[in-house]
Amino acid sequence: MIIRKLFKFENAHIVRGCSSQRCRASVHGHSYKIEVLFESDYLDNGQMVYDFGLMKQGMKALIDSFDHSIALWSGDEPQYLEDMKRHSQRWVELPVSPSAEQFSRIIFVMIDKLLGCQQSINDVRQVNMRRMTDRETYMGSAQGFHAAAYSQHYGLYAVQ
Repeated sequence: MIIRKLFKFENAHIVRGCSSQRCRASVHGHSYKIEVLFESDYLDNGQMVYDFGLMKQGMKALIDSFDHSIALWSGDEPQYLEDMKRHSQRWVELPVSPSAEQFSRIIFVMIDKLLGCQQSINDVRQVNMRRMTDRETYMGSAQGFHAAAYSQHYGLYAVQ
């Protein structure tokens, strides 16, 4: 059985190194929609794959850390990082450039790790994240899967 949960957040970023001038040189924002699919062949004591209430406790809090913040790449110019941090109360610094693809990887790993910690609650068994979709715009999204989320090929970050 597969269940699906949708989260959302507002975030600003610059994606350094990308092809389009507008994206790599200007702070801009998106209304992100994060869709997470979980699967299991078992139901817990409440006859659920995974209680949506548990998602509100932990997963929503993780995603909320990105809400109304600016995503910064730790490899960016030091003066830019300093200025952004000085002028914004909410920011998150990532060891990769904050593209939709990297957001999907980072959020996939964060939720996957939290899911692993909650597996013993109410007899939740063998629940796996099947897919995580990061919809950056109405027409554009990136999907994260386990192999890509944990691949060293796409860059390193601290959550591994």
